[in-house]
Amino acid sequence: MHNPPFFTDDTIVFGLLMLLIGIVFYTSSKETGFWKNFYTVIPALLMCYLLPAIFSSLHIISPEWTELNKTGEVIEKKSQVYFVSSRYLLPAALVLMTLSIDLKALLNLGPKALIVFIAGTVGIILGGPIAILIVSIFSPETVGGNDFDAVWRGLSTIAGSWIGGGANQAAMLEIFKYNQEKYGAMVLVDIVVANIGMAALLYGIGKKETINKWLKADNSSIQELQDKVSNYQESVKRNPTLSDYMVILAIAFTSVGLSHWGSQVAADFFKNTFESVNDPKSFASTFGGTFFWMITIATALGIILSNTKLKTYEGAGGSKIGSIFIYILVASIGMKMDLRSVLDNPGLILVGIIWMIIHFIIIFAVAKLIKAPYFFIAVGSQANVGGAASAPVVASAFHPSLASVGVLLAIFGYIAGTYGAIMCTFLMEKVSP
Repeated sequence: MHNPPFFTDDTIVFGLLMLLIGIVFYTSSKETGFWKNFYTVIPALLMCYLLPAIFSSLHIISPEWTELNKTGEVIEKKSQVYFVSSRYLLPAALVLMTLSIDLKALLNLGPKALIVFIAGTVGIILGGPIAILIVSIFSPETVGGNDFDAVWRGLSTIAGSWIGGGANQAAMLEIFKYNQEKYGAMVLVDIVVANIGMAALLYGIGKKETINKWLKADNSSIQELQDKVSNYQESVKRNPTLSDYMVILAIAFTSVGLSHWGSQVAADFFKNTFESVNDPKSFASTFGGTFFWMITIATALGIILSNTKLKTYEGAGGSKIGSIFIYILVASIGMKMDLRSVLDNPGLILVGIIWMIIHFIIIFAVAKLIKAPYFFIAVGSQANVGGAASAPVVASAFHPSLASVGVLLAIFGYIAGTYGAIMCTFLMEKVSP
């Protein structure tokens, strides 16, 4: 927790994030000179992520902070920009980006996406114990500890987060009873290393042709899907009117409303019908979470609407408006990254980085073995580590119509998260000094 940043008003913070996104898009649209060269090395999406991180690190803005009230009590405060982006703009983006999808072509992507995703999960299950083994060679105290202070118990929460998401992370804390006072350090490792991993993946998107060449990847199914969507966009393209924009926003935010309402109904139904959903130790607890259902319902609505005449609104810029929402979400995720926090607990951060490297080694090795394209690596990794909030971000960086692939894989992650994390924790306990 920090003292208040320079700007605490979310209206100002949002304005600043929009300014940063505007600067990135303005400079990246330059066809010649310095900026042209700069963006051939650093992708624009990565800059939309890094600039808010720099502003957060300089304490100009902050995702959370503490203040003293008049009676001297410490009050915890947090920015709502990420909450609004992930709960309102993300489902809206998913609907608009799925509107132009060709479901048959999406299914033609085949089993490689799932294989690479599972490889990413295996990379996290094995990465934790291997990272502990490596660090214990030169710094056993970093990965040691007794009873409820044992570091492996804390690392179990990171395994839950990286295979599934927040619900799985909470389940691991419940199951392995890690000391709550020390839990903050684990959350820090989770956020810092996951953000470094996402930055690396975004950087790789700018080099995807080179990486695909090295992987000897068969990119044809993805290219076919992109071409189908692009050809459809071209066939229905028109100059959008005010009415078009109003209908597009109506489609987006009516769907957001429906997905929020449906998520509450579904979560309540599962909680009241199945006892296991109320047990945080069970994988079924995922089905009691409203965020899980919100993402699932928004994607399903997009797929349903893609089979109606509303699909033609893609020609008026449906997926472009969806992309605007995604870039705002990217900036709000970047804002959560404080680059200075890397120095707060270097030993544990090192464990996390080694863990992430092993995850990348395994996912790249499997992708090379089955000649899967970088798209599957980036989305498979982010569906594990980042979950449904950021997997569609990475997928849509390749093409807006591919956002739903990220969501579908992230849903697998939520379901597998608890059991995968328990397996990982069992191995970490065995190798801990």
